[in-house]
Amino acid sequence: MRQFLIPAAALIAIAGGTALVAQMPTAAPGTKDVAKVSGGAYTIDGGHTQVVFAWDHMGFTNNMGTIAEPTGTLTLDKANPAASKVSVEFPVANLRTGVAELDEHLMKADFFDATKFPTATFVSTSVKPDGATGADITGNLTIKGVTKPVTLDAEFYGAGVQPMSKKENIGFIATTAIKRSEFGMGYGVPMVGDAIELKIIAGFEKQ
Repeated sequence: MRQFLIPAAALIAIAGGTALVAQMPTAAPGTKDVAKVSGGAYTIDGGHTQVVFAWDHMGFTNNMGTIAEPTGTLTLDKANPAASKVSVEFPVANLRTGVAELDEHLMKADFFDATKFPTATFVSTSVKPDGATGADITGNLTIKGVTKPVTLDAEFYGAGVQPMSKKENIGFIATTAIKRSEFGMGYGVPMVGDAIELKIIAGFEKQ
């Protein structure tokens, strides 16, 4: 009897797993069809949003790091995209380069001074649509207590209903470049590059 029960339990587990797989979407729920985008209030999906930053290291290599799990909101006006607004706050402590010693240094006063300035923020001031799927988003970027205007070159990535949360999701990719010295982080310039290339992968969930 015992020998029978074990295979029977395994069969039940397999059957349950098969049913679960059968319920899963047969294609990615997100699509690049802008018609799937709806206006309204969104919040950032922190688990699927990050900033990737890159800099030149002494002319030898192009190094990269990330800042993950931000918080923020998007107000999307589909009828009048220029009236849309976005606000994002990035926790500096979530910065990672893959090199622990460098991460530690970046938290110090030479760079982010994270104890005194634990977050970096971006607040949009204008949105200029660029074609059917793009926009130039100008706003105020604040790092280490210094605020400078920057413009993000943003492109729509995909939209649809997330099958687990059952909520509408939308994603964008945006790029820009800044000079770190303008934000009080000039340590090592010019041996280590002043220009920082930024790529923002942003996901939002409708409320």
